[in-house]
Formats: sequence, structure tokens, C-alpha cells
Amino acid sequence: MTDLGIRRIEGRAITVRGNDIDTDRIIPARFLKALTFSELGEYPFYDERFDSEGREREHPFNRESARGAKILFVNANFGCGSSREHAPQCLKRWGIDAVVGISYGEIFAGNCEMIGVPAARAEAQALAKLQEAAEADASAEFCVDLERMEVRGGNLRVPIELPENRRRALLDGHWDSTGQLVANAEQVRNVYERLPYTRGYQEA
Repeated sequence: MTDLGIRRIEGRAITVRGNDIDTDRIIPARFLKALTFSELGEYPFYDERFDSEGREREHPFNRESARGAKILFVNANFGCGSSREHAPQCLKRWGIDAVVGISYGEIFAGNCEMIGVPAARAEAQALAKLQEAAEADASAEFCVDLERMEVRGGNLRVPIELPENRRRALLDGHWDSTGQLVANAEQVRNVYERLPYTRGYQEA
């Protein structure tokens, strides 16, 4: 069986400051018509990154150092508003593998963790230090450690929190229901063959 567990996320970080950043700001509604989530990677914070003529504005996601970053540091109530799952999907497709903030919209946090992106919480003053460190040195490397439940980077070591059921699902790999089915394809086939209402079924 393939190990789908997520224990540590390591890489550079982007800081996006501000409380109550909702899912409409994370991805504007007009991009929800994309046929697949794979198309969403260019759209995080699009209306804040570009003006009406398509010219770049100053924004953390437009900085050269943002490309390749794996961790996003945010503030309070991030991902509030509508429940659209496109918001965590566009961050993931950009390359973000973990979010660390003070608090989240609950549906947003759940949607993140269902695609293997922990939405960890940190105390406000400690979070501010992480944001400052990432802004001061765009090349700084951080580690979100789900086993030790801390973020490390430079000389910082910041405790984080996750609901234990979500943390355990990430560590054990149970967050990825599709991956679980693929990894256990033979067992799925055996059950399929045993069930009286699927035995002998043939696709048209």
C-alpha cells in the first residue's frame, strides 16, 4: 500500500496579511467556470494581483520569490465567506502545500485538509513573527511539522494546532479517499465481486 501520509511540509513561505480574507478574494467567482481544478493555479488573489488592464499590482503572489513557495502565512478568519472548494484548490494548484494562520472559515479549513493541505493555527504573536521572518528573507526555509506540531524556520520554533481528527487523517493518509481506493484496488475488486448486486455486472 502506498503511504499517503503527510508529516512535514518544507519550503519557502509567502505572507498574505489581513483579517477576514474571504474565498471571493482568494479566487474571484468568474474563474469558477474552469472545467477542471487543474486550471486554477494562475488565479489566486487575481483581482488583487492585476488591475483591469491586466497589469501587475504589488502583491506577495506576484513577487519572483513566490514561485515555488510551499507555505502560506495568513491572519485571522482566512477563507471565510462562501463554501467554494475552488479556493483551497487554486492555492494547491499554485503550489501551496500548507497554510498557517490565526483562524479560518471552518468550511475552508475542511476543504483544505480534504486535499492534503493542512490549515494549521498559531497564536497571533507567534504568527506575526513567522510572517515577519518570511518577509525579511524571501529565501528562508520553513518546516510545518505535523508530528511535532510546530513550525520551524530560522531561529523560530512556533507551536501550531489542528483538530486531532484532521491531523490524524493527514498523518495516516486517510485524507485522500481517491488515493485510498487506488492503493487498495485489489481489495475493492474483491468486495465488488462478492456483492450480490454487483457480481456479474458488465459495463455497456
